[in-house]
Amino acid sequence: MEAIFVYTTFPDWESARKVVRELLERKLVVCANMREHEAMYWWEGKIEEGREIGVILKTEVSKWKDLREALKELHPYTVPIIARIDLDKLNREYSEWMAKVLFG
Repeated sequence: MEAIFVYTTFPDWESARKVVRELLERKLVVCANMREHEAMYWWEGKIEEGREIGVILKTEVSKWKDLREALKELHPYTVPIIARIDLDKLNREYSEWMAKVLFG
């Protein structure tokens, strides 16, 4: 199994939890880590500041395309970041747990 992380952000806890729960129910991810953080970014010609919820989604590479499409479908942002992070190494026990959850 080839594990990957997918990073995205949400405007608030409500939307983050809603989307993550849907992704879990669809078996597109096995786990999500969510943290609130300060964000600064360019939007419509000016620098914006605010809070966002950063989410690291844990899944298997074969789920990548379906996960990316689901995030585009469900995400509240017009232009969300959906960044795939390929993992070089992952401990065997966690990898086996991921495979059991995602593939039965």
